Amino acid sequence: MPIRVLIADDIPTTREDIKRLLYFEEDIEVVGEAADGQDAVRMVGELKPDVVLMDINMPNLDGIAATEQITMVAPKTAIIIISIQGEYEYLRKAMAAGAREYLVKPFSATDLANAIRRVHDAQQRRNALITAPPPVSVFGGASKKRGKIVTFFSSKGGVGRTTLACNLAVMLAQETKKNVALLDLDLDSGDVAVMLNISAKVTVADLAQEQENFDMQLVEGFLIPHLSGVRVLPAPPSPEQAELINANHVEQLLKVMRENFDYLIIDTSPLYNEINLAVLELSDTVVLVLNQELTTLKHVKTDADILKRLNCEFKIKFVLNGQDGDGVKVKDVERTLGSPLAVIIPEDSRTVKNAINRGVPFVMAQPNARVSDGVRELMEKLELIKDENSPEEPRKKSIIMRMFSL
Repeated sequence: MPIRVLIADDIPTTREDIKRLLYFEEDIEVVGEAADGQDAVRMVGELKPDVVLMDINMPNLDGIAATEQITMVAPKTAIIIISIQGEYEYLRKAMAAGAREYLVKPFSATDLANAIRRVHDAQQRRNALITAPPPVSVFGGASKKRGKIVTFFSSKGGVGRTTLACNLAVMLAQETKKNVALLDLDLDSGDVAVMLNISAKVTVADLAQEQENFDMQLVEGFLIPHLSGVRVLPAPPSPEQAELINANHVEQLLKVMRENFDYLIIDTSPLYNEINLAVLELSDTVVLVLNQELTTLKHVKTDADILKRLNCEFKIKFVLNGQDGDGVKVKDVERTLGSPLAVIIPEDSRTVKNAINRGVPFVMAQPNARVSDGVRELMEKLELIKDENSPEEPRKKSIIMRMFSL
C-alpha cells in the first residue's frame, strides 16, 4: 500500500508545488489538503493519513500547536514540519511538539520523498510496538535481576572514554555470553554508533518521545543489535534532539534495563548536568578516564573530589588510557589523585585509529594486541565476570540535591 500523505499549508501554490514534487513517487499518495492547523487536525481524524506535511506558520492554529494535538489524538500518524525558518529554536519546538522530522524550504523531490519514507518506516516500527502482544522475554524467567551499571566519565574530552566503553561492552558480550547493553548518553555529540559502524535509525531521543513511562517491551524496539551480541541505544544525531531527553527519562530507562540486562555500559558527556548526575547516582562503578596530560589530571582530580563530596567515592575506578613514556609519570599521577590507578591501558594509536576508522572495535579486530589486553584487565579489575546481585544501598539524599548544596 502507498504511504498516505496529508499536506497542511495555508498557501495553495505551495500545496500544488508539493503535490508536483511527489507526483512520480509511486509509493506515496496525497490523500488530502488542509489550509490551516484546525483543518489539519480535523482531516487527520477523518482520513487517518500515515504522514502529515505540516507548515509551521498557519492561521487559526499554527503548525506547532496542530502537531501537539495530532500527536495526542492520532499517535500512529507521523508529522514532518516544513518551514522557511531554519533556526534552531523552531526546530527545537517542532521536535518537542512531536514532529518526527523538520524540512527547510525549498527542498528537492528526493529530499521530500526520502523524508516521508524515513519517518513512515520509523512510525511503522513504533505502531508495531503499540499493537503487539507482550513478547516472551529473551532474558529468562520472570524473576528480576539487578544488572551492573558501569559508567565512563571525564569532564575532559579526548581521553578515549567512548573507545574504552565500546570495547569493554564488546569484550563483555563475547567473553561472558551474557546480556550486555551499551548506552550512548553523550547526547550532544555521541560517537558510539560511528565506532561500532551502526546505522542509527532510532535513538534514545525517539524513545523519549514515545510515552511517559518506559517498560522493557518498549525499550527493546529501540535497541540496535551489534554483531558482537551487544545491544546498543545510540545518541541523537543532532544536538537539538538532546533537549527531548530529561533526567526522568534516563532514570526510568536505567531502572528498566538493569532488570533485564546483566551489564549496562554507559558513555557520557563531559559535563556535570542533571542527566549525568542521575546516571552517576544509579551506577555501580564510575570509570574516570584520564591521560598523562597535566590539564587532564587537573580535571579528573576535580571530578574525583566532586564524586567524593557526593558520597560516591566507593564507585570510582581511575583508568589511565594511552600510557607512554611522555607526560606526567604514573607515580605522580597516583600521588596527585591520592589513589592507585585501577588499570593502565598502553598507548597503541595505530591499532585504535584503524579500529575507529573501520568501525570494528579493536578487541574484535586485534584481540591479542596490547591495548586489547588492557581492556581485558579492566574487565577483570572491575570484577564484571562475577555474579554479584547485592541489594542497592538506600539513598539518603538525591545526588542532584546534594550537588547543588555543595
